[in-house]
Amino acid sequence: MELTFKQHFISQWKKYFGDAELPITFYYSDQAESWSNDSGPHCLICDLQRVRRGETHAHSLETLNCAGAKRYVGFAQTIRTNFNYFLSCGIPGVVRGERYKKSPEIVEQAMKNQPPFEAPAKNIVFKRWDKLDESDDPQAVIFFATPDVLAGLFTLVNFNCVETQGVIAPFGAGCASIIYYPYHESLKESPCAVLGMFDVSARPCVKANELTFSLPINRFRQVVEYMDESFLITESWEKVQKRIK
Repeated sequence: MELTFKQHFISQWKKYFGDAELPITFYYSDQAESWSNDSGPHCLICDLQRVRRGETHAHSLETLNCAGAKRYVGFAQTIRTNFNYFLSCGIPGVVRGERYKKSPEIVEQAMKNQPPFEAPAKNIVFKRWDKLDESDDPQAVIFFATPDVLAGLFTLVNFNCVETQGVIAPFGAGCASIIYYPYHESLKESPCAVLGMFDVSARPCVKANELTFSLPINRFRQVVEYMDESFLITESWEKVQKRIK
């Protein structure tokens, strides 16, 4: 990451979004970092609260304890046994049903639209934007944002879009919305931003008025460069900006 661009965004963010929380990033790496090795199953989204506070946090296949997260970051290509029942009606005495889908058959069909992928390196590293250094190469930028901040990000992404859907909100786990989908969008010629954190199971890991807004780094760079010519310089945004703490 070029330090000039890093500082440029921090300056622009402060200028237009005040003290709103800086985004975090993720990238894949084969290099050793400060690894997390907590015991017991837990949600990756909960882990990321430490990254939001400024800690570097990384996982490999061995240290990531959630089976779903392993698949959505590309460390595993299979899903748990009876996953189609887990996400739907369950099997009494065998697996709890989350009832996020009407039937096991719908789950099976839906999963065909979310094929597994193989991570490009053995580790995934999470850092807050201001903690990046020159050796880091972030894949995507992830905002944990309130409605007013989301309104700004949403409108900013759509500023140079002919299409009406410069932002997508695909169904999936919390970690899918900030890793799986942004990663796959980054491989497209015209990537979209991803609105997420609608996963009811992951919601307790974020504040009640927060969602996520993730952009592939290539799209993010474009957005930063046109901030000064967008609606952010208007009185309309100034009225909203005053409410952002």
